[in-house]
Amino acid sequence: MTGVEVTLTGAEVLLPDGPARCDLFLSGGQVVDAPAGRRVDLSGYLVLPGIVDLHGDGFERHMAPRRGAMKEMTEGVVAAEAELAANGITTAVLAQFWSWEGGLRGPDFAADVFQAIRQVRDGLVTDLIPQLRFETHLLADYATLPERLVEWQVPYVVFNDHLPHERLAEGRKPPRLAGQALKAGRSPEAHLELLKALHANGPQVPKALDELCADLHRRGVRMGSHDDHSAADCVTWQRRGLTISEFPETLEAAEAARGGGGHIILGSPNVVRGGSHKGNVSALDLIAMGLCDALASDYHYPSPRRAALMLVRTGLLDLGAAWALVSSSPARVLGLTDRGELAPGKRADLVILDAQSHRVAATFAAGRVSYMSGDVATRFLT
Repeated sequence: MTGVEVTLTGAEVLLPDGPARCDLFLSGGQVVDAPAGRRVDLSGYLVLPGIVDLHGDGFERHMAPRRGAMKEMTEGVVAAEAELAANGITTAVLAQFWSWEGGLRGPDFAADVFQAIRQVRDGLVTDLIPQLRFETHLLADYATLPERLVEWQVPYVVFNDHLPHERLAEGRKPPRLAGQALKAGRSPEAHLELLKALHANGPQVPKALDELCADLHRRGVRMGSHDDHSAADCVTWQRRGLTISEFPETLEAAEAARGGGGHIILGSPNVVRGGSHKGNVSALDLIAMGLCDALASDYHYPSPRRAALMLVRTGLLDLGAAWALVSSSPARVLGLTDRGELAPGKRADLVILDAQSHRVAATFAAGRVSYMSGDVATRFLT
């Protein structure tokens, strides 16, 4: 399907060189440079490039709203896509854990999620990109991981290490052990023994990661690190071929990521909140220092839009620079040169916002409607 043939008039449109009140022409799923189809008056609205979300796990609540409640995983993907579209997101990276934590983050659940995405993604409007968040100390899973990524059509891997190493090294029980064990379907005793065994893998992990990353790099898999804390963390990952640093926890880590030529991804909720909920470095401070390539939804899909507009409202960035952090810049990080800007030849990925409330009125991905509501729907249908 090639999308609508339409000329949008009367709106303020964010073009590559800044906002302008001009017509925007859509045809064949792209922005074109000549009038197309019928004219639709969008006076009172803003037209912006569609949001490219580099990392989000907010879809989890659709996949399993209650323990054991969701049996048909594809329905969860469809519901998640509807929420993405309602928040102006036209390309979404769905970040799924493969972790010792089990439950919604366990390997079996990950397999079900990726298979569901593969089954339905071609029938949806929003472009869905699966990402695997892999726990580094699961050495037993290294050998089969590359082939599983091929099977699941997962092009993007991010490495995490959420083990409570300090507590385990001291011989103390980690916090919230009983709750974690319950979610994983284990007894607290069995869960603790698993954590101890994984912690003991530590000396073998660096070499195993070197080999795994080299294999994935040869296969063309995009790779990133998560929650980098120090410059040494970033340097080590970059030596393995990783180009993306998600949510660096310190200024030191962010500076090292940039110094090595890497991309820095920050969380939009951090911007909206005015700081990290975990006490990490403020995203606002990093943005002010030019240490941010893109803002991601993290766990809250409304946040990219809200964060970009907040940066404009506070005067930290103008609209073009702020919106680029959720559109053209993340598209470049993903190597997607066909989207992120409203320019002839680019995909017709756009979000229409009410100029006063800044609520999402409509979303188009490749010229196809993924979301539309209220007065805008009347204007298109009349």
